[in-house]
Amino acid sequence: MKYGMIAGNGRFPVLALETARQLGHEVVAIGIQEEASREIEALAARTYWISLGALSRLIEICKSEGITELMMCGQVKHTKIFSSIRPDWRLFKLLTSLRTRNTDALIGGVAKVLADEGIHLADSTLLLKPLLAGAGVLSRRKPDDEEERDMRYGLRVGNALAGFDVGQSVAICERACVALEAMEGTDAMLRRAASLVNGRPLRLIKVARRREHLLFDVPVAGPETIRVMRETNTTLLAVEAGRTLLLDRDEMMELANEAGIAIVGHSGEEQ
Repeated sequence: MKYGMIAGNGRFPVLALETARQLGHEVVAIGIQEEASREIEALAARTYWISLGALSRLIEICKSEGITELMMCGQVKHTKIFSSIRPDWRLFKLLTSLRTRNTDALIGGVAKVLADEGIHLADSTLLLKPLLAGAGVLSRRKPDDEEERDMRYGLRVGNALAGFDVGQSVAICERACVALEAMEGTDAMLRRAASLVNGRPLRLIKVARRREHLLFDVPVAGPETIRVMRETNTTLLAVEAGRTLLLDRDEMMELANEAGIAIVGHSGEEQ
């Protein structure tokens, strides 16, 4: 099977390309110059590099390669989408037609433009289904009663936040919402939250946006998440089961267990 991949930052696109190679799939990588790692060049069948905003060039590459199935793997920092994007004429036309410029509206608009050209977005997790978080306690340590209460409260807040397409994570301390994730990302949010609670423990709750598909903006956690949690005295990570990628899982779990951090796969429903 031949796929195209828009590669953003982080380990997600690298792991997807490694898996594709093992399965014998041909994947043409289209790396975002401002985001993607050069590691993808050694793993993809062919690699092209484009800047943020080069929608016409993306379509040209797909047509020249005969790509009709395109995955979006890896993140593009929301701050760059908001402040650094230089749209070509096609993307500019799309942007001027949008009522809002949040992730759902922007990527949804791009998906429609691509579909009109015969290029369809495929499930971002297509090659990495085994890395999706399972349900229940995933770490050695179970959450204590205080963490359970914070998690239940955090799910209510996180689900409400997700409905506005703002962010996917909240930091909770003693049934109070200390910080909401927006453009800064999860790590920066945790550090900001830690500066506000005078050393008291935080809980990190991640939710997937309430949409049926996993075409883009899939929640991700990995070893670096655990390192920042340890730095900020965040004792619980709750992720949505079946809709969150746990990258480099063995290393991630080893770090969590060493730090005594509890990791739970939740259903996404408020409890």
